[in-house]
Amino acid sequence: MGSNDAAYGALIPYLQTYYNLNFIIISLIFLSPLIGYTASALLNNSVHLKWGQLGVAIIAPGCHLLAYIIIAIHPPYPVLVVVFSLAGFGNGLADAAWNAWMGNMANPNEVLGFLHAFYGLGAVLSPLIATTMITKGDRLPWYTFYYVMIGMAALESITSITAFWGATGAVFRANNPRTTDTKDNRMKEALIRKPYARISWICAFFLLGYVGVEVALGGWIVKFMLEIRDGGDFASGMTATGFWMGLTVGRIVLGFVTPKLGETLAISIYLPLTMALELVFWLVPQFYVSAVAVSLQGFFLGPLFPAAIVAATKLLPRHLHISAIGFAAAFGGSGGAIFPFVVGAIAQAKGVQVLQPIILAGLGAIFGLWLCLPRIRRKEE
Repeated sequence: MGSNDAAYGALIPYLQTYYNLNFIIISLIFLSPLIGYTASALLNNSVHLKWGQLGVAIIAPGCHLLAYIIIAIHPPYPVLVVVFSLAGFGNGLADAAWNAWMGNMANPNEVLGFLHAFYGLGAVLSPLIATTMITKGDRLPWYTFYYVMIGMAALESITSITAFWGATGAVFRANNPRTTDTKDNRMKEALIRKPYARISWICAFFLLGYVGVEVALGGWIVKFMLEIRDGGDFASGMTATGFWMGLTVGRIVLGFVTPKLGETLAISIYLPLTMALELVFWLVPQFYVSAVAVSLQGFFLGPLFPAAIVAATKLLPRHLHISAIGFAAAFGGSGGAIFPFVVGAIAQAKGVQVLQPIILAGLGAIFGLWLCLPRIRRKEE
């Protein structure tokens, strides 16, 4: 999943040249997964109730595998846009399922920190592999990178299905009985009925903004460093690797710090630090200063998603975790489609330097949302 999301940024300059497209049209590859993420947010709870986690373990990797095979054939650009929505559905379904599942484990900040660190590891590797193949390889075209992704999706299929072979719908329903007497279905209870609807929607919009900032920054940083900081092809590509590496390390290291501070205080510290680094990135026009600043931003951004998931598990009853947290995670994933597209659309008119004020505004917005969450006192069952 991390390799899927981070590859866009490294490949955009080459896709733009290959298909001869402007900023707005090339940005559609960011927007197209929105369809898949929206569908996964709506269907996630139904998939769990009918087929359990085994259903997710089959469907999500299957979507990835099919999408990457088609992309590797390098079809016309409109087909490419449609296929990226299929990969988005796979990402959204897996994102929702595994976050909600692991959020209920012992030491959830640490465990989710490792889960999201592996997302970050994939995001570190894909720009590195893609940039190296294209700039250092023997004139390898951009789509050869997706041969690597086909192999990764095949491995994902084998490991997921093996791990969740016994996790059927019947098992899921037995392990997640209702704990309230409402007659509503679980999705309606999570998204419409008070008091839990408020928590569900705040978390959903928080994750929407967070993922949007993360993917927009990681997705457009290469183009920004090429055009605004006058970096070389390889060095600019490595700044994306530095960002995702910071994200990965932050999720591991701060995953052990967050439970000691508490999720409320931790995010209230990490977000202002990230905003300060964004100002340094924006206002100091030096290539190496920007590269270091964006890596440190990744470090402090890293633990935000896991911490938000853990906070939601503490504020919501267990039977709503899959529907509420799953919806929030998948809905949040659509931010990875919306924000980068907005950056691209504005960049078409104003230049790619608009990345910085948009990122700063996004960070400020999610900080405000975080302050609106109820105070965490104890885990509700």
